[in-house]
Amino acid sequence: MVFLVIGGTGVDTVVPVAGLPVLGADSARPRGPIEDHVSHTGTCVALGLRALGASVQVVDTVGDDDPGRRVVAAFDRWGIPLRVAPAPAGTRRAVNLMSPDGRRLSLYDGRDVPGYRLPSAMYLPLPAEVRHVHVTIMDWARHLLPSLRAAGVTVSTDLHDWDGENPYHRDFAVGADVVFVSGVDLRSGAAERILAEGRASRVVVTHGAGGADLYTRDGVTHRDAADPGAPIVDTNGAGDAFAAAFLTAWTAGKSDGECLADGTVAGAYACTRTVGADAFISRAELRARSE
Repeated sequence: MVFLVIGGTGVDTVVPVAGLPVLGADSARPRGPIEDHVSHTGTCVALGLRALGASVQVVDTVGDDDPGRRVVAAFDRWGIPLRVAPAPAGTRRAVNLMSPDGRRLSLYDGRDVPGYRLPSAMYLPLPAEVRHVHVTIMDWARHLLPSLRAAGVTVSTDLHDWDGENPYHRDFAVGADVVFVSGVDLRSGAAERILAEGRASRVVVTHGAGGADLYTRDGVTHRDAADPGAPIVDTNGAGDAFAAAFLTAWTAGKSDGECLADGTVAGAYACTRTVGADAFISRAELRARSE
């Protein structure tokens, strides 16, 4: 099984703050060093899959700039194949304010260019060994969904903090077989509508410390959050770790309950480490924690 991740690379500037919201004077000293990390959702899903022993490739747009060169160098160091098209407005950035309890405020600079289309040669024809594609919610990525469906692969996506109404997310919500979404802003009935109106067989609503709910046409299955086994230090990448573990289990034919269990364990594990290549659980550690 080979996974392809489309979109979602970039550089995070992580600023540790005393608490959220950040209030007070016009300047403040952070509680720790300000650091840059090659990260973002596509990167973290790819790293999560890699840590679990899966073979993964990534396609994205990257700028001809220093952050872009850092992205390319990091993927080369990790041994994850990365195919890039030039990003017209430069590499995506984010500034993440991190509180001591692991909460995050992300200031995301997506560098969107209206009307941009990823050249089809970047992703078609799909490598013969690719069987599942995880599509991040870049605006240009929505236009790839029909071609991916025609190629016969299964597709997943993460809607992140969708409220259930914003039309930007609709193409992704109805175009994927497995849909992940945070429950933080999700309106009642949204998961059921995805199942009714789209192609998804599974919609996973994550609730952080509240666990996760798996919606299928047969009903709803809840799973409590796993014990992280260590203090929470960084929630960056936790949802991506959950998705990577869930997808690894789902594509291997595991039961819905096993998929949820693997996802919650992987998500909790990621919260105990600073985001990066070492923040994601291995297959051996996941197996040990699941016994």
